[in-house]
Amino acid sequence: MNIHLTLKSSNVKTGPIPVTTSSAETCPNACPFKSGGCYAKGGPLAIHWQAVTLGKRGDSIDILSNQIKSFPVGQVWRHNQAGDLPGIGDNIDTADLAKLVNANEGRRGFTYTHKPCEGDSLMEKSNRAAVANANANGFTINLSGNSITHADRLASLNVGPVVAVVPENTPDTFYTPQGRKGVVCPAQQRDDITCANCQLCQRSNRSVIIGFRAHGTSKRKAEAIATA
Repeated sequence: MNIHLTLKSSNVKTGPIPVTTSSAETCPNACPFKSGGCYAKGGPLAIHWQAVTLGKRGDSIDILSNQIKSFPVGQVWRHNQAGDLPGIGDNIDTADLAKLVNANEGRRGFTYTHKPCEGDSLMEKSNRAAVANANANGFTINLSGNSITHADRLASLNVGPVVAVVPENTPDTFYTPQGRKGVVCPAQQRDDITCANCQLCQRSNRSVIIGFRAHGTSKRKAEAIATA
């Protein structure tokens, strides 16, 4: 696993905060966007992600952890503009995740995961516990839903906040089939909002589900998954 740190993102939606990119082997097979619809597989990010995956850019989890510890107290940062939590495929490497959680102490890191957490297998139970522990200790992990129906199932786990891919025509405020309130990512609603000044995804105790309208070069594939 290789991880690259960009100290100041140039992404207009993220804003000028530190962001990381993890190599592609961290992406779980459980993610339906892995075979089509992943926004990170298009544009300049795809080129950068490939370089990280091939080991041409980035460092180890230990080096990244030391870099995070050097962030100012209160610094907001996003883990994984591409890639997933530590661990190959569906599995979360709990030891490596713990390094990130510890390094983040006093900072305000947040990320998203498609690692499977719903089932009763030992791996899924371990993943679920690892996500809950991270959220309880200040490193926010959003469970990523493939649709608002999937988001309902993830929210019922009560281990962390939830986001979901939603169709492009989803209204700014929406409700899931089970009545949970959702809002479309504020940065997709207004040009003057970024992750840097919004920070809604960083709030681990929120109840609202954040919807990300399908976007990128493969948005039609993503939208098909979100409406399945």
